[in-house]
Amino acid sequence: MAVARTKLKKPSVSAGSAAASNATVEMYDNLISAALPEIERKGAHNPYTSLNGNMFTLLHQSKSLAIRLPEKAREEFLKKHKTTLFSAYGAEMKEYVAVPDGLLNNTREMKKYLQISYDYAKTLRPKPTNPKGAKPGVKTKSASAGKRKS
Repeated sequence: MAVARTKLKKPSVSAGSAAASNATVEMYDNLISAALPEIERKGAHNPYTSLNGNMFTLLHQSKSLAIRLPEKAREEFLKKHKTTLFSAYGAEMKEYVAVPDGLLNNTREMKKYLQISYDYAKTLRPKPTNPKGAKPGVKTKSASAGKRKS
């Protein structure tokens, strides 16, 4: 008796969500889409959101959430949720709070802070962005740069 075999399709994963198999990343994606549906989540291994070149949330190593907040909201968050400023690779990120793990599931509470973070990012001076594939600090050649003088 022959048994028919069916290939299971793997879920399609966009370039911006290559690490979506991680449950924490999925919670982060759900939170971002619920709170700020107009914002595109970026980064595969360190998912983040940014506006005008300024990052305002980061899921560091797809595990720990950091949110950029203005001073007053930051102080309120630190006190209310008994947490600290976010640190990565031994450096403290002064405007970012470390979001306690249990709070990531609390969409209602987090929506409030994500909106504050997004609104704060709107007030920051835009940063120049590099063309895709260009290395920071390296000037790209203009069309006339390669022409010879006659």
